Amino acid sequence: MTPHAELAAPSVGWRWWLGASTILIAAILIGAVVGPADIGIADAAKALLSMLPGVDIASDLSELELGILQVVRFPRVFLAVLVGAALSVSGAAYQGVFRNPLADPYLLGVAAGAGLGATLAIVSAGAESTLPIIPAAAFVGAIVGVVLAYGLGRTVGGARTVTSLILAGVAVAAFLTAIQTFVQQRNAETLREVYDWILGRLATTGWDDFRLILPYMAVSALGIFVHRRALDVMAVGDAEASSLGLEVGRTRLIVVGAATLGAAAAVAVAGLIGFVGIIVPHAVRLVAGSSYRRVLPLSALLGGAFLVLADIVARSVLAPAEVPIGVVTAFLGAPFFVLVLRTSRRVM
Repeated sequence: MTPHAELAAPSVGWRWWLGASTILIAAILIGAVVGPADIGIADAAKALLSMLPGVDIASDLSELELGILQVVRFPRVFLAVLVGAALSVSGAAYQGVFRNPLADPYLLGVAAGAGLGATLAIVSAGAESTLPIIPAAAFVGAIVGVVLAYGLGRTVGGARTVTSLILAGVAVAAFLTAIQTFVQQRNAETLREVYDWILGRLATTGWDDFRLILPYMAVSALGIFVHRRALDVMAVGDAEASSLGLEVGRTRLIVVGAATLGAAAAVAVAGLIGFVGIIVPHAVRLVAGSSYRRVLPLSALLGGAFLVLADIVARSVLAPAEVPIGVVTAFLGAPFFVLVLRTSRRVM
């Protein structure tokens, strides 16, 4: 590599960072101004900056308009950023450890376990769909689903092969989904509440959901980002990675655990929002390359922006009613999934 090439590489990286950050900031501001109350982007930007410690910016907004931004819109927008980033980074991590561009955060029973946990919580509360234990029940269910899948994978293939883990996840997901279906049929009066949650939602009345999942997502992101170089090594295959000194089984367990933690936290507060973990990481690879030193941070930034924009569509297309955000991401993700399926002949 020439000296000029060495100097050029970091600048290319900075351009990707700057572009992704700009898209995210733009999405946040647009998400904050979309709604019945007419608030301009400049006013929203001032209100956002004034929330930073030590920043005091005068605003022309009334107390009511500031309250709408700080209590209703900003919490929802930043919850979307967190959930989108978590699903995207988790998806990228799953695709790395399983060397499969179609892998997503729900691969090892996360969705099925969370769905069963939320269903049991809703059924136990009757029609009280805002029951506070629903996020906790969904989180526990997601973790249980992954533990069962990983345990089954160990008994079949020692948790060392990609195929055994994927097949175990499919089997556990089918089993948990069957239980969920049975519970729903026995409690038909709660079907609406269950499906409202399953289709995904970002409705929030403050910063509680954001604060609830932030620590889990921070731990998840740290666990994945620390292993970004290991994910690049695993792309060559288990045998080759082992010959290079990487403990493949241990690395896969840590990365899968961290990715599952982030995905479970996202599912717990937002329901089942599919395809984000496929669309965003794959799009990042197409434009920025396959190195996880770029894929992971760019997936976090663009995943947050993607879900904010999807939420804007969900809030706007049938306003004042809302379309479940899971419907929006599925509408965009299904054709993208087919495209990836048709072009995924090469090994990651």
